[in-house]
Amino acid sequence: MEFNSNKSIYLQICDAICEQILSGTLKPDERIPSVREYGSEIGVNPNTIMRSYEKLTADGIIYNRRGIGYFISPDALQTVLEAQRKEFMEEELPQILRRMKLLGIDPSTLVG
Repeated sequence: MEFNSNKSIYLQICDAICEQILSGTLKPDERIPSVREYGSEIGVNPNTIMRSYEKLTADGIIYNRRGIGYFISPDALQTVLEAQRKEFMEEELPQILRRMKLLGIDPSTLVG
């Protein structure tokens, strides 16, 4: 996994897991690698992975079965979709529209 220096690694790990959920690679109630396994797999300190898993748990995207491991929540896909759509509409789209306006691009030309 390649990391971007503009965003915290633990958040990038969260994003990667969410992308896997959106793409269907990770399915509801599927077990994900343990903190140590995933840290070893992507070359990241287990504490960073744990921080990612804690955030994903708090967001309702994964859950922990004590002694067994972490799993994708049954409603993770809907949770991720809602969060990603909200983020896109509030953060990314306004920047895109502002840039289009500066460049004189009419949004109607994008629909083909």
